[in-house]
Amino acid sequence: MPADRVTAWGAELRRVHGKLRTALALARAGLDGGAPGEATTDLLLFCHGFCAALSGHHRAEDGALFPELVRARPDLAPVIAKLSADHNMIEHLIGGLQKAVTESTDPEVVHRHLDGIEAVMETHFKYEERELVAVLDATETDFDPEVIFGPIT
Repeated sequence: MPADRVTAWGAELRRVHGKLRTALALARAGLDGGAPGEATTDLLLFCHGFCAALSGHHRAEDGALFPELVRARPDLAPVIAKLSADHNMIEHLIGGLQKAVTESTDPEVVHRHLDGIEAVMETHFKYEERELVAVLDATETDFDPEVIFGPIT
């Protein structure tokens, strides 16, 4: 396997996280831009895209990447357990955001939900990158990026 492919998985994880950060920024822009009705419509669109991308990314990690990492490196089981717990918390927060977007006309309510997701998401991404990038860089498995990182690749 070429050396550049071996080290690409950590960079790929960071790239996917960057795309998710951009999707969150677009959701915020949808909330902040335009007339109140337009902002709600834009936010529904951008929130749906952001929420689907983030949830899809985490489902892919939980279903494909994490089991593979634990098989290859059983010592990572506590790290993977924490990351999976974070995924569950983020999914709960996404549910609250989706409910707020459909039920609230107050942009501040939606902003609070986005702020909460962003805070947990950033902490999660930083921990995941700190714990897994070097492991992924050393992995010689030829993964399918969409299978292990989700549809945002």
